Amino acid sequence: MRAIIVSSIFTTRSLLRAASAMSTFVKPEITHHSTYTTISPKNPSALLIIMHGLGDTAAGFTDVAQMWSNTMPHIKFILPTAPSQPVSMNMNMAMPSWYDIKGLDERTNEECDGIFASQTRINKILDEENLLGIPFSRMAVGGFSQGGAMSLFVGLQMPVEKKLAGVCVMSGYLAGSKQFKLTPGLENTPVFHGHGTQDPMVAFSMAEKTKKMLEEAGVTNYEMKSYPIQHTVIPEEIQDVGRFLAKILPGGTENELEKKAPSEMSVKELKAAIKAGGLGNQAVGLCEKSEFVKLLNDNL
Repeated sequence: MRAIIVSSIFTTRSLLRAASAMSTFVKPEITHHSTYTTISPKNPSALLIIMHGLGDTAAGFTDVAQMWSNTMPHIKFILPTAPSQPVSMNMNMAMPSWYDIKGLDERTNEECDGIFASQTRINKILDEENLLGIPFSRMAVGGFSQGGAMSLFVGLQMPVEKKLAGVCVMSGYLAGSKQFKLTPGLENTPVFHGHGTQDPMVAFSMAEKTKKMLEEAGVTNYEMKSYPIQHTVIPEEIQDVGRFLAKILPGGTENELEKKAPSEMSVKELKAAIKAGGLGNQAVGLCEKSEFVKLLNDNL
């Protein structure tokens, strides 16, 4: 089973690189951290968190994020890597995984050990980016396979005051159905779900059941599109997701965000900006707000 998964990941990466090579834009600069990768303009006005599939890492979708960044340069992309942990379905071998998977049928996916910890981690990233000035209404989550399942679990259970712009799912499904509860007020959150009709890993019937279950729970804006592929993505799907992102996270001067001056920030916002700017070491020992303001001003 693990060999099939790794093969699917390799195919996905190859297709994404091929699609990226077709772009006529210059690839943006990316920043690699130990547990995540970012692709960001100087002053982003929107955010997309992309979660990879089982056994993969942030590198799996870096190429396609660069493609989207070229055509939507106002969006900041964050690609976290899941923690390495034993996966029951793969003979308890450890690999990057957002939660434990016991099987690929509905019954075994009702409970997913570790899914709440991953949800908390993604929520923390969203909160940190909000402190940096991006409204939750200008944020979206998405992912492939297990990462797509995470995007549904996170995006449709946000507090109503933190309602996101949308959710994009590629070859995903509703995980932890017994633990999932749609937040009242998020019923019309836009969802795009692309899925292969020949998928041997996450059957297309599972995608259809996911849509049915979520609509029965109250979701009213769920678009699903099928592709004649297996457990992977193709350029057509990448373009479709790109169009969805452009719709829910449009660019333009009317959507640009006003940046706060350091003197106007709260201490919490100052600390978030210092962390994002890689100034954490220089902030050691600082206590007063005026010291944080000076550090930021000196490094603008």
